[in-house]
Amino acid sequence: QLHVVESGGGLVQPGGSLRLSCAASGFALANYAMGWIRQAPGKEREAVSCISSSGGSLGYADSVKGRFTISRDSAKNTVYLQINSLKPEDTAVYYCAVDTWTTAPPMCVLSVSYEYTEWGQGTQVTVSA
Repeated sequence: QLHVVESGGGLVQPGGSLRLSCAASGFALANYAMGWIRQAPGKEREAVSCISSSGGSLGYADSVKGRFTISRDSAKNTVYLQINSLKPEDTAVYYCAVDTWTTAPPMCVLSVSYEYTEWGQGTQVTVSA
């Protein structure tokens, strides 16, 4: 079975940092595109970052560009989202998702409409003084 599980969220002060992890099982995430999507209370989902299978194509939302960094550790079958200089508006549940229907895509698509096939349960990030 194909699964992804997020971890690393928590309560952090403004200006702080966290590293979110997305561990994959049942498939090698290096073969597929993956994305991070967040959902804040009362707001629409926002695609914050994505990475292609090769890692050569990266995408970031304007709201997080320069502060967030996506990366992959193939040996651990895990994708990370380093989130720095956090603001209260970054408060959200962060989900990772994978497109397992498209093999070795050269590009990733930064869109909440992108048809990912597998989603994690989410990890809560709360930024508050």
